[in-house]
Amino acid sequence: MVKAQDLMYYENQLLEKGYKYICGVDEVGRGPLAGPVTCAAVIMPLDDLIEGVNDSKKVSKNKREKLYDVIMEKAIAVSVKSYDHERIDEMNILNATKACMAEAITSLSVSPDIVIVDALTLDIPYKTFGIIHGDALSYSIAAASIVAKVTRDRFMTEMAEKYPQYDFEHNMGYGTAKHIAALKEFGKTPIHRNSFIKNILINK
Repeated sequence: MVKAQDLMYYENQLLEKGYKYICGVDEVGRGPLAGPVTCAAVIMPLDDLIEGVNDSKKVSKNKREKLYDVIMEKAIAVSVKSYDHERIDEMNILNATKACMAEAITSLSVSPDIVIVDALTLDIPYKTFGIIHGDALSYSIAAASIVAKVTRDRFMTEMAEKYPQYDFEHNMGYGTAKHIAALKEFGKTPIHRNSFIKNILINK
């Protein structure tokens, strides 16, 4: 099992260089056909690590929920932003993701000394440090990924109650066979991304 200390390689390098408030940022929801893209920025205390923090995709739902509560309690600062389907359609998903991340970072209650980001170039007034596959390699990004994932999943679970035909509680808006079949049978909901589903509806 990955230990929290195993994800501290990059943070330790930055701490040695004198950076104190190290922000990790991550997004969830770039690929789904429906719902928002959600971005979280966190500044965690790096002398009091939370065991179990890892890339949100590698953590079970129940464990993510528990870790979310601990992260929110222990974090020095947390900010979460979501850009809905309309902004994604208007800006395109890459630009919406970048803008959402930037807004999450600049909305933090504590200004970061440096931001660790997963291989995206952001327009922010802070130094950045890019890591490919950062959510699996950085403690700070992993913590952000859990906050973003739990936040978005909770929203999509609410949407599942509103639109039960689409199985959102299980697919979270991703294009599973059941979700696509529902799109073809029932059409789109108000939270579907038109730019993502136009070919599906054309070929129904």
